[in-house]
Amino acid sequence: MPTTPRPLRKLGFLTIGLFDPADPGRGHESTLKIIELGERLGFDSAWLRHRHLQHGISSPVAVLAAASQRTQRIELGTAVTPLGWENPLRLAEDLATVDILSGGRLNPGVSVGPPMHFEQTKDALYPDTADAEDFSYERVRRLLDLVRGKPASDFSGVEGFEVFSDVVQPHSPGLGRRLWYGGGSLGSARWAGEHGMNFLTSSVVKAEQPGGPWDFAGIQLSLIREFRAHHPDGEAARVSQGLVVIPTDSASPEQRAKYQAYAAKRLPRTASPQGPGRLLFAPDLVGTSEEIADELRAHAAFREVDEVAFALPFTFDHEDYVQILTDMATKLGPALGWQPTR
Repeated sequence: MPTTPRPLRKLGFLTIGLFDPADPGRGHESTLKIIELGERLGFDSAWLRHRHLQHGISSPVAVLAAASQRTQRIELGTAVTPLGWENPLRLAEDLATVDILSGGRLNPGVSVGPPMHFEQTKDALYPDTADAEDFSYERVRRLLDLVRGKPASDFSGVEGFEVFSDVVQPHSPGLGRRLWYGGGSLGSARWAGEHGMNFLTSSVVKAEQPGGPWDFAGIQLSLIREFRAHHPDGEAARVSQGLVVIPTDSASPEQRAKYQAYAAKRLPRTASPQGPGRLLFAPDLVGTSEEIADELRAHAAFREVDEVAFALPFTFDHEDYVQILTDMATKLGPALGWQPTR
């Protein structure tokens, strides 16, 4: 079995934080408890994914503000914030505020493109400007500039009894180095590298070559190399991989059956590119930590990274997440050479 040239240095996890619409508080509290558990287990990072107009976390930045007050060490990220739903100036203020509250632990991940179901939501989201909104990389560049301290206004100084700044306040100096781009195409990887961002690569990539067979790991590897080839830090540029990983070491027979059924239901979409975007999905990894570690060590893209943010399945129960995270931290991580942070 091939060795890992880059030993696993940082272990993180990602969740969308589902909730019952009749009792949303309990679901949000579950997410906060999972983040607290992650810190106790020694995870390096916890990431939240946006779910707009769904029964998942719609405002990760607000939830991470709460998490920042219930944790001391674990890094807190978004994977990812779709900027089509955001005003870059207002988002820059929120991100800087939460970064200050967390003591410099925020890792915002973003992506571009029109909002999902834009034709159905544009009248509520952009009633007067829908046709003029720019959903390109320019939206990310605006956010980068604002977070990194470029002026947002041509006015600063004292007006009456109030003092005004021309840059986003509060300013968090280190935040600009902790911005991530979530991308699945060579163009996105290249753009993120050229603009000095970090790069999130998940369980979804674009199959940009028209002919098969399609090799997910090979495509993902090409993204990582494209990103680093255009980043000022070169091979040292940060990349995090986010596959769906479900260790079963301490799972009950009922949990194992649930996990295997979940992965089997999603497996057909991994055989060929899906939809007009030609999205190619990675198979979910289910098994003992040793079995999963063997699969990851044989994964061409995993061998190129030293950070991961393994995605938790979307529809499981709180107790399932506790079991999965515990096995990740106590079994899988160490099998990959990782040591918990205390």
